[in-house]
Amino acid sequence: MSDVTTEPQKLRVVVADDQAAVREPLAAVLGLAEDIDVVAAAANGTEVLAAVAAGPVDVVLMDLRMPVMDGIETTRRLAEQYPRVAVVVLTTFADDDSILGALGAGARGYLTKNAGRQDITRAIRAAAAGQSVLDLEVQNRLLASARTTSAKSPGPGPALPADLTPREREVLALIGQGLPNRGIAEKLFISEATVKTHINNLFAKAGIQDRAAAVRRAIETGLA
Repeated sequence: MSDVTTEPQKLRVVVADDQAAVREPLAAVLGLAEDIDVVAAAANGTEVLAAVAAGPVDVVLMDLRMPVMDGIETTRRLAEQYPRVAVVVLTTFADDDSILGALGAGARGYLTKNAGRQDITRAIRAAAAGQSVLDLEVQNRLLASARTTSAKSPGPGPALPADLTPREREVLALIGQGLPNRGIAEKLFISEATVKTHINNLFAKAGIQDRAAAVRRAIETGLA
């Protein structure tokens, strides 16, 4: 009886950008990763939805400013129609409206186009695994926005669940300070995998949907 070796399933990715000069090289570069298969390239949101419908698709790497249907509306429709498809935004825009609009629509990651190939592939893998990845500039903008909102809101924010462990509270506090998973791991002298476990646990306990909400909760509860 011969042994059968099953190759690991590649992540099926759609690259969406209205500029062919960006879209095509990005698709080619991502296709070099051993665990990523770029199954389609789209110039607008309508093409993204068509590609996902033809599927299967695991992750959409989404530009925000596109004709016909923009990235935020496309993300919203994907969240409603194909909730298992993760969206990672890759855009030149890092203003509050764009960030909050995309994350509010359901994006799991948000990177600016200053991100390198490794950052992008890491974000795709994390999003496929249910994790959120925000680049440092985006985290700082969220932090500033959350602080401003908190300052304008009278009274204390919602309390944290009593069953959060001390370590989970530490992780939430560091998220509130704008640290990425790697920074949290270095700060607490633990692995990134352990950080992800703590984040998953605290998100589940506290009813937190994404990293943007975690930043706000950390500030509202006085942890950050």
